Amino acid sequence: MPTAAPLALVASRVRYEEKRLLEAAERRRVPFVQVDPRTVWMELTAAGGPSWGVALNREISHTRGLYLARLLAAKGVPTVNPAAVAEVCGDKLLTSLALARAGLPTPRTAVALTSAAALEAAEVLGYPVVTKPLVGSWGRLAAVLRDREAAEAVLEHRDALPSPQQHVVYLQELVDKPGRDIRAIVVGDRVLGACYRRADGWRTNGARGASFSPCPPDPDLDRLALAAAAAVGGGVLGVDLLEDRDGALCVLEVNHTVEFRRFQEAVGDRVEVADAIVGHALAGAGR
Repeated sequence: MPTAAPLALVASRVRYEEKRLLEAAERRRVPFVQVDPRTVWMELTAAGGPSWGVALNREISHTRGLYLARLLAAKGVPTVNPAAVAEVCGDKLLTSLALARAGLPTPRTAVALTSAAALEAAEVLGYPVVTKPLVGSWGRLAAVLRDREAAEAVLEHRDALPSPQQHVVYLQELVDKPGRDIRAIVVGDRVLGACYRRADGWRTNGARGASFSPCPPDPDLDRLALAAAAAVGGGVLGVDLLEDRDGALCVLEVNHTVEFRRFQEAVGDRVEVADAIVGHALAGAGR
């Protein structure tokens, strides 16, 4: 097991974000360890566990990151974000249910347990609709279904995939957005800022090359982002919002292992995302 430290950054891949977090810890003169979760094991019935004040869970694999967070919780190690938050944010159905319970505006959404039921749901929602896997990021395996023929083709392909989870169909209306969406970053009870994400296609993911530009301060946007973060359990979160053609905002999803490179490049020195995250983690650990 890795050595004791007030802060552990847990990640199997050290990207821009993880480097910035480690640099922020160095600037604060906080001793830290960088841990590859692929090397971690814990004996469940043994006393004790990692001697870390707090763990920043930046594991890129959702499954590995979720189970790591559960193990750390069992061993009494505070984790940012906790397993309960990762569980909700990592599953689009659980996220949608949490946002609905909080009464927050979201795109119309339906979940069907078979392709036949999904075709009926799509007719009720009205084409075009978007289908997404329950677990996944970066817009992978998401598709716009513009009519029944397209829906039948995509759902037939999904039915052929080996994972039973892929056979559960998550559908959302395709919001007529003005060529952009909004990414807000929430740390604790603070919205660090928001950026527009623009792309030529309907997907505006940063991982797919969307351009980022600062979004002007907006109290209504901040309130909605904070409410969405609270609905899934709070912490360090990326909240994705959509505007319709009239400017009305709704929450699309909430990300628990938020990537912030493009956001940081867009906002410049006005906001230091990594330092805010490290400060939040240390405050939660009582430092």
